[in-house]
Amino acid sequence: MRLTSARPRPRPAPIARIGLALLAAAALALPGPAAFAGPAAPAGAVSVSAGAASPQGAAAACGAADAARGRPATASSVENAGLSAANAVDGDPGTRWSSAFADPQWLQVDLGSVRRLCRVELVWEAAYGRSYRIESSDDGTTWRTLYSTANATGGTETLTVSGSGRHVRIAGLARGTGYGYSLWEFRVAATDGPGVPPVQGGGDLGPNVLVFDPATPGIQAKADEVFRKQEANQFGPERYALLFKPGGYRNLNVQLGFYTSVAGLGLKPDDTTIDGDVTVDAGWFNGNATQNFWRSAENLALNPVSGTDRWAVAQAAPFRRMHVRGGLDLAPNGYGWASGGYIADSRIDGGVGNYSQQQWYTRDSAIGGFSNGVWNQVFSGVQGAPAQGFPNPPYTTLDTTPVSREKPFLYLDGNEYRVFVPAKRTDARGVSWDGAPQGTSRPLTQFYLVKPGATAATVNTALAQGLDLLFTPGVYHVDRPIEVTRPGTVVLGLGLATVVPDNGVTAIRVADVDGVRLAGLLVDAGPVASPSLVQVGPDGAAADHAADPTTLQDVFVRVGGAGPGSATAGIVVNSDDVVIDHTWIWRADHGAGVGWTVNPSDYGLLVRGDDVLATGLFVEHFKKYDVEWTGERGRTIFFQNEIAYDAPNQAAVQNGATKGFAAYKVGDGVAVHEGWGLGSYCYFNVDPTIRMDHGFEAPVRPGVRFHGLSVVSLGGNGQFEHVINGTGAATSGTSTTPSTVVSYP
Repeated sequence: MRLTSARPRPRPAPIARIGLALLAAAALALPGPAAFAGPAAPAGAVSVSAGAASPQGAAAACGAADAARGRPATASSVENAGLSAANAVDGDPGTRWSSAFADPQWLQVDLGSVRRLCRVELVWEAAYGRSYRIESSDDGTTWRTLYSTANATGGTETLTVSGSGRHVRIAGLARGTGYGYSLWEFRVAATDGPGVPPVQGGGDLGPNVLVFDPATPGIQAKADEVFRKQEANQFGPERYALLFKPGGYRNLNVQLGFYTSVAGLGLKPDDTTIDGDVTVDAGWFNGNATQNFWRSAENLALNPVSGTDRWAVAQAAPFRRMHVRGGLDLAPNGYGWASGGYIADSRIDGGVGNYSQQQWYTRDSAIGGFSNGVWNQVFSGVQGAPAQGFPNPPYTTLDTTPVSREKPFLYLDGNEYRVFVPAKRTDARGVSWDGAPQGTSRPLTQFYLVKPGATAATVNTALAQGLDLLFTPGVYHVDRPIEVTRPGTVVLGLGLATVVPDNGVTAIRVADVDGVRLAGLLVDAGPVASPSLVQVGPDGAAADHAADPTTLQDVFVRVGGAGPGSATAGIVVNSDDVVIDHTWIWRADHGAGVGWTVNPSDYGLLVRGDDVLATGLFVEHFKKYDVEWTGERGRTIFFQNEIAYDAPNQAAVQNGATKGFAAYKVGDGVAVHEGWGLGSYCYFNVDPTIRMDHGFEAPVRPGVRFHGLSVVSLGGNGQFEHVINGTGAATSGTSTTPSTVVSYP
């Protein structure tokens, strides 16, 4: 977010967390014939059956893999810190868990999802359990007994069991020695199939989705209550979606704070009409709208009370599929600083007042006019858009959008919830919802409704079963990637649902398949470095998806802010033909866990696939290239960037012989690339003497072209020598005046 004056701009902080553990679908089947891999059992080993099958037959059917290995383990006690519960599931026969010297004690392991259990192996140290039970649980609270004994003799015990559960534990009742319970290894074999219930689609939308109809009493009071909680709650874990059934609503002013979405439940915006406003203002921040992030309005018609609705937002605050029967004001009350946003598939009957918004992108809409502009206002496929004028006025206007496909949305068909999946459009202009809807409709029973407390393993199981995903408002931790492998899968979030990767994993991975839709999600880096937070296609992906591209819409990425976060890259796109439609990829410059070495991340967006299109690309503060694009025939319509504020000195950003890393780098080997309406800004608040050779870098070839480029020094805190390569005048002084290039080369 940037200033329009020389004063520095304070910035508060990103998000807390909840849980989700992930299990890759490929790991669900357990290969191998008979016994666990690992050291051979000693001569005194015993094999005990706890079910109807014989030990030998059960072992053959059960498989050799150890489902407990490396999984989270806990225990009632430990003898000392070096004898932790994790030692019993690490696969190392030389490490062990040992308990306190008392009864009873327990050790348990979380398999990540409900599994069909067939065998447990105990490799005891000399201190063993004479009397114990093997138990399982789906939730870690309610336990059922799979096996029990009162006269065990130690050594290695192979126990054939029959049952299911996510959690497996040994509950020690009586020790066999005067010491504690001590296990070298606690192994569990599990299978999937009959006995493990399938994941069910459909159900209720959870406690943080508030659904209203015109007869609901107290709508204004409830909306006000949510706003009071969320108005200044920039990095809290609370999430809300306010959904309005079709019909008319009178005298409402729905104010939106952080992590709040408002949407109509009709098939078209005009099915749900509010005589009133959906408002974003900046009173919480003294009239400064540059931090009004993470909120949205969709699929409603408004009759504004004053004739003009106010939508004073910054990044990650989409205004989609809206019909404003009047004007739309994009500035806060008092015309304070405002930092840029996004409108798509909307009709604004009156004029759009840009006023103090430094940059803005409007796509595939119809407007009654557009007034004012600061640095970079971009339009594609907009009926009523102003004429091309960059840099004065700063309008970049394309008659159509090359490829677009609107975001999937929840709606009501009678009393049944469904998700509409809009069709792809080429050379689009105007809204998609004039006339009969174009696309497909899926029942909610086709979706696994992800709610706080759901496990990531269950999420992957649902995907493997062929279900789509609907994330209800919440914050979810994942300990392995969400694996989207089926063509046409829809993954849709409500209320800025947030996914946080643990243990350095990638949060979401999409296979090299057709037509996946990722939409409405915030991905927040964890403290252990991830190679990427979202990855579309594996390395080397090469399939053609032109007829049915994967789309990312309102998929936002954040590194740091709520606490230390780390990722090499935010989003990596390896697949061809992907459409990135509105994203904010942000390495945090304010909040908790922020600093050059505290929330490190080198790259915001890496595009390696060919024929990728970005419409509405916001990327900020990464330590090297904010965008590095090495795929062929890439296109970007609107780009907004801030160079990392917190570079400690010139040496920290030196790129070989080049001063600084460009905000947007096109690979040296690329032959064809094009961009429209791209801006980069610097504000080096640690060392204002830092200089950048250029904001944009690209090979000099006839097929590599740019239109409407600008660089800005905010108050003279750092400077650019050029705009792109060696072209464009240097910024200078403290006046925050852009340096521009109309066309390159």
